[in-house]
Amino acid sequence: MALSIFDIFKIGIGPSSSHTVGPMWAGHRFLNDLREKGILDSISSVRVGLYGSLALTGKGHSTDKAAILGLAGYRPDGVDPDIADQAFEDIVNTGVMKLAGERDIPFNYDHQMVFHFGEELEHPNGMRIYASDKNGIVVYYKTYLSVGGGFVVCADEFNSKDKQNGTDSPVDDVPSIPYSFKNAAELLQLCEQHKLTIAELVMANEKVLAGGDEEQVSANIDAIWDVMRNCIDRGLRMEGELPVSNMKRRASSMHQQLMANPEAMLKDHFSIMDWVTLFAMAVNEENACGGRVVTAPTNGAAGIIPAVLAYYTRFIDGADHKGVRDFIATSAAIGMLYKMNATISGAEAGCQAEVGSACSMAAGALAAVMGGNVHQVENAAEIGMEHNLGMTCDPIGGLVQVPCIERNGMAAIKAITATRMAMRGDGNHEVSLDSCIETMYRTGLDLQSKYRETSQGGLAVFAKPQCVA
Repeated sequence: MALSIFDIFKIGIGPSSSHTVGPMWAGHRFLNDLREKGILDSISSVRVGLYGSLALTGKGHSTDKAAILGLAGYRPDGVDPDIADQAFEDIVNTGVMKLAGERDIPFNYDHQMVFHFGEELEHPNGMRIYASDKNGIVVYYKTYLSVGGGFVVCADEFNSKDKQNGTDSPVDDVPSIPYSFKNAAELLQLCEQHKLTIAELVMANEKVLAGGDEEQVSANIDAIWDVMRNCIDRGLRMEGELPVSNMKRRASSMHQQLMANPEAMLKDHFSIMDWVTLFAMAVNEENACGGRVVTAPTNGAAGIIPAVLAYYTRFIDGADHKGVRDFIATSAAIGMLYKMNATISGAEAGCQAEVGSACSMAAGALAAVMGGNVHQVENAAEIGMEHNLGMTCDPIGGLVQVPCIERNGMAAIKAITATRMAMRGDGNHEVSLDSCIETMYRTGLDLQSKYRETSQGGLAVFAKPQCVA
């Protein structure tokens, strides 16, 4: 199996990759199935069932909106965030859905969007979609599992070789890549054997996956960075309140404070940390509002990599466009290791799988563009995860707001610190990245379900009301 940079980094909308982006893709895949079977035109009604974490925190994560919009023909990489809410409200209020964007069918939200609280399928993020004919007979249904980072698999794929793919294309259709690796040890060995950096190795693979079109690969990477950068900029400008919780957005006022006192950077070296924190929070406030973000590798952790990459471009002498591309390619390679050998799903392994993996990816990538060798890169990535082990996912109110937004800012700083620690060494270290990834996964399996994106434990239960005021 070959994962791509663009499997790890997907353009979508907030607030959650597994709860919003994934379910919207599931609706899209379901429509494709109906088309392939030649029955789309005969469908008179659809019904969606949400299970596990998708049910328990579905409304807070806009899972209901995403699933409905997916069935109405919208895609997460193309839908305009500014019209998504209105399109959803129109369907709910009128009781009419334009199936696949083509034909009106009745849709009663209260009866056809079903939250199965207390029930779980093969994965904590499960959903079923049913399609019925004019007589009300179910003619087709499919079970989908949103396994993190916007990846969606059918239940019958979950335990097969397609488990980590989550795309519409079978693995057998993916071209053979020149440098296949399953873990960090193999990745480092290939880099040393062929005298390649991690970014160079990944780009060689991407060129094959793109049919030899290297320029298109570079253009797609640039597009990822453009969305990240635009998300930061918009987050710095926007004011007002976050949805549902009515929490005040803070990034704009923080930005105004920093801009009002630029000389502070000359006196307070820690002010750079304020900027990095600000970049991360700006992205995650946009995510919380359902804005356009890059799943990196998830939406809940979407601010970390953009913040560290912005730190590189704004504060590191010698930063250039090639460095940006190398950063994204290197971080994607590290993300592939987590996806192939563990999970990036908070519902499966807690926030360590989301914020922890993003911190690890950012740390390794920053080490690479700072001139680190492959062993220093691996060391930085390992440090980035090691000190996030055991982190729970306990969003208050089932919203990707508290503690998620601040947690991204903290993790971005932690990633930079991990890089600096690794760069002070020679690459030799006690704990391998592979060991740390396995530890994260096993730790996640040991976490009680109430600490894995169900909002049934931790801060989600014990935080006082003023914490979300």
